[in-house]
Amino acid sequence: MVELDLAELTAASLERIHQRTPLVHNITNFVVMNDTANVLLAIGASPVMAHAIEEVREMVSYAGALVLNIGTLDTEWVESMLIAGEEANARGIPIVLDPVGAGATRLRTATTQQILDNVKLASVRGNAGEIATIAGFEAKLRGVDSISADSPDAAVRAVARRIGGAAVASGAVDYVADAKRLAEVRNGDPLMGRITGSGCMATALVGAFLAVEPDPFLASVEAMIAFGIAGEAAAKVSSGPGTFRSNLMDAVANLDRATILAGARATTREVEPA
Repeated sequence: MVELDLAELTAASLERIHQRTPLVHNITNFVVMNDTANVLLAIGASPVMAHAIEEVREMVSYAGALVLNIGTLDTEWVESMLIAGEEANARGIPIVLDPVGAGATRLRTATTQQILDNVKLASVRGNAGEIATIAGFEAKLRGVDSISADSPDAAVRAVARRIGGAAVASGAVDYVADAKRLAEVRNGDPLMGRITGSGCMATALVGAFLAVEPDPFLASVEAMIAFGIAGEAAAKVSSGPGTFRSNLMDAVANLDRATILAGARATTREVEPA
């Protein structure tokens, strides 16, 4: 069932992104850097990929949101993330974390913990296994991919409580939570899981929506709705993962109010605080 308030809110935020062209500062990984920049351009935001310790404080000061992604870890990049996060927190700039591979190796898990301990996050977006790991639940991962994780809805609620913001567990159904609300977003297509970096692109879009929507829960839900609708549109005109990748960028660029209102499949409900 389409929940019209979420569709309307998503369409309104998309229009604000188009109007404001917010700068989204990304400290992200080598694998997805180009796709992340392009998907932000496609949605109407302005991406910058800056990780040098000497400039991250200055760069983040211009941004509407900061995206931290630990996909290809490097000691200096971790330091840059912490410095940028400190500056963003001081300036009230929202931050979204993608804990790529948390739970897969000690380094990734420890780095995620270090960021959580030192940076105030507006949102965390990961696959079900990564979110379960942060929540302290059992999860099975292979490399940076989630094989299985029980109760993603409970895991996102636990992570949201931990950070005092929102959390997203991506999958066939995307679960989004904050302390009092739980949403299920049923937009998307299986081809999104067959290209590298679709999750990282989703996280970047959370950053774009955070730049124009002050409620981290709503921004996170809206980003997942928009990206899921784009994935569905791209899949309809694609013959496989290769054509899907390029069609996905076009579909994100072609998102508009009518497309969002017609395609959103998401519900939300209030939940009891734990």
